[in-house]
Amino acid sequence: MTNTPEQTSDQQTKVHDLIRKTRLAMLTSVGPDGRLVSKPMATQDVEFDGDVWFIAERASEKVRNIEARPEVNVAYSDSSSWVSVSGTASVVDDHAKLEELWNTFTDAWMEGGPENPNNVLIMVDAHSAEYWDSPGSKVTQVANLVKAKLTGKRFEGDNETVDLG
Repeated sequence: MTNTPEQTSDQQTKVHDLIRKTRLAMLTSVGPDGRLVSKPMATQDVEFDGDVWFIAERASEKVRNIEARPEVNVAYSDSSSWVSVSGTASVVDDHAKLEELWNTFTDAWMEGGPENPNNVLIMVDAHSAEYWDSPGSKVTQVANLVKAKLTGKRFEGDNETVDLG
């Protein structure tokens, strides 16, 4: 079934909103030995189409992995929603963008500020995303889980795969 442009736009908005709400992600890249490697990252920005920006150290393992094999996954999770973004990452040397995205949180984790030549951007060009969202408060979610257990009917949340590329 193909989504209408309006449905696709609504789903892209949902992905954007869930990522902005969560902020912390696991960035998974492919290591030199072919194994998947995940690192926690703070999302600096997410664009409407799902592209995601991070700040990293140029000499880091994740940057070396991305330069060698750019296909990545970015996973977000909070107490009631999950987002998985697949895309192609690139290392971006853009001092103006780095200054724009730099904040106090970044300053606590990285040395030298945006002037440090070892600090670079990672931009994930998102191809697709899948999200799961359990609507309502924690009490509502627990009640729905209990109801599902008692009735034998599967608990349904909001789950969609969204083409972003």
